[in-house]
Amino acid sequence: MSKIIVQKYGGSSLHDTKAILSVANRISDSHNAGVSIVAVVSAMGSTTDELTNLASQLTNNPDRRELDLLLSTGELVSCTLTTMALQAIGKPSKSLSGWQAGIYTDSRYGKAQIKDIDVSPIMNELQVGNIVIIAGFQGIDDGSDITTLGRGGSDTTAVAIAAALKADKCEIYTDVEGIYSADPRLVPNAKKLSHISYEEMLEMASYGAKMHPRSIELAMTYNVPIYVASSFTENEGTLIHTDSFSKMQNIQEQRKRVTSIATTSGYTKFTLTKVPNRSGLASQIFQPLSEKDISVDEISMNAERGNTTDLTFTVDSEDQENTTAVLQDLKTKLNAGGVIISDNLAKVSIIGTGMREESGYAAIMFTTLANNGINIDLITTSEIRITCLIDQADLEAAAKSLHEAFELD
Repeated sequence: MSKIIVQKYGGSSLHDTKAILSVANRISDSHNAGVSIVAVVSAMGSTTDELTNLASQLTNNPDRRELDLLLSTGELVSCTLTTMALQAIGKPSKSLSGWQAGIYTDSRYGKAQIKDIDVSPIMNELQVGNIVIIAGFQGIDDGSDITTLGRGGSDTTAVAIAAALKADKCEIYTDVEGIYSADPRLVPNAKKLSHISYEEMLEMASYGAKMHPRSIELAMTYNVPIYVASSFTENEGTLIHTDSFSKMQNIQEQRKRVTSIATTSGYTKFTLTKVPNRSGLASQIFQPLSEKDISVDEISMNAERGNTTDLTFTVDSEDQENTTAVLQDLKTKLNAGGVIISDNLAKVSIIGTGMREESGYAAIMFTTLANNGINIDLITTSEIRITCLIDQADLEAAAKSLHEAFELD
């Protein structure tokens, strides 16, 4: 069989039938080059938001199983329409839902993770010459219920299928021309990156870039090169692969640089104050949150006199109500002092593998923010990232000033 390319098309690339025809022609051109094509598609335009809104008009707390089944229909619509468009221009093609494509997941509705992929249905179609169009964002659990992978899950579908098929490459087509040094909507001078490493991209995806972090984890684990480009132009995109520096002329200079400024908003910070500091405290606090499917990050614990501690963490603002209820209950059970809530927060991060080898990045970041009157609420780090929690209103100014300070303009 010819080499296999997996392509993924986002909802903005499929917003109406004219756009779907354009995507079909792009897929056809790739197929004409003599490669086998598997294309994963997202729901058309804002379909997922529209379906979620319909559910919210009926109930404030929709059953998660039913909501997953409802949301999965968006990808089925774009999947079948893309296949019809291909057939209309004379290309043999077949549409497959997530479960028809052999995508098996766990049972965490709305946040399911792929457990296994049986590629035989896809291979059977490729072997008879069909282009295969797969509904992204979805799979099936052990109880035969339809599950969804969470926002951006079609990226994960595409990379997982590319890994399972041992495809030559996974191409992600969207409404931007690649990965940028910052969000161009906040920083007009942001530049497109020709290459970026898996490590840097994973940090960017986790802290604001429009890619599902799980897709980057899978690509890194199975060494699947990802090419990100626009579905609306033929301009060069960004290659995400093992070594972002392998094709750069001045390797040492590039390694010393911050690669990007990542931004993300919509966070709430919680502080449980004056908690008796004893063994197992963290488990007593975070286990109830986990049971409510509340994802916690940016955790900080500060010991005080009298053997008590303040424990601080952030959650997505959409989880604020549920988190508040859990902590108010824990406040009584743990005999804590109180619960402090700060909302309308955002995160700004500097990312670059050069941080492993060079010092001074934190000082430049903190000084830049201070000079712009931006208060830092919380700081977290990794080997190649420094993140500051700040007020949402300061996010644009923070991104622009840091982009300039680290000479990324």
